[in-house]
Order: sequence, then structure tokens, then C-alpha cells
Amino acid sequence: MKPPYAIEMFYDGDCPLCMRETRLLKRMDRDQRLRFTDIAASDFDPCAVGKTMDELMAEMHGRLPDGRWVTGVEVFRRLYSAVGLGQVVWLTRLPLIKQLLNAGYFFFAKYRLRLTGRCTDNCSIASKKTGR
Repeated sequence: MKPPYAIEMFYDGDCPLCMRETRLLKRMDRDQRLRFTDIAASDFDPCAVGKTMDELMAEMHGRLPDGRWVTGVEVFRRLYSAVGLGQVVWLTRLPLIKQLLNAGYFFFAKYRLRLTGRCTDNCSIASKKTGR
């Protein structure tokens, strides 16, 4: 029996770039293969999924139907594969492209708050949930 979804995406609903990507994926998800969880929602509790808000804010997280977690660029590969773009995803696994994507994503994840104009004071990974 096929699981009800391929991957659950944990996204920051307060991040304009993250929301753009999420809206695109929702439009592409014609077969309802993706689950979407907004970690910025007022009723979201990171403890309920066994993570801290700092962990979830530090990089993209996805949870598979069997409970395993994937992070970073691998989440995007699985999301795009689930909506039918497996051929494109295959290219992202080629050694040089994979290294470039990983480096680019690391930079984005590290500076995401600053890049999206949400940086305050020391620009550490913080959120309204942690109170920092």
C-alpha cells in the first residue's frame, strides 16, 4: 500500500522566499503527495515533532512517512521528485552540481534571516517561539 504522502515539508511561513517556494510546490502537488507544516504558525509546537525551533530554523527539514528526517537540499530533491520532476532532480545528484547546490543552500540557510530582511540585533537563528 502506498503511503498517503511522500514527504512532510517543515517551512517557515514568515519567510517570504520560503513562502514563494511553498506556494509553487502546493500548485505542483496535484496528487497530494506532500504535507506542509508551517513552523511559524502560532499553534506549532516543535516538541511535538521531536525538534527544537532552533533546529528547524537552521535548515530545511522534511519528515518521511516512516518517521525518518531529511534535511537541507535533500528535502528539496524529495519534494520535487514527489511532484513529478524526478528527471530534474537526477541532475542535482551529479557531483559538481550537488556540491554547488549544497554550498549555495548552506549560505542561504545561514543568512536567510538577513537576506529576507528579518534580521534583528545579532542576527542569530532566533524565532518568536524561542523568545530570543
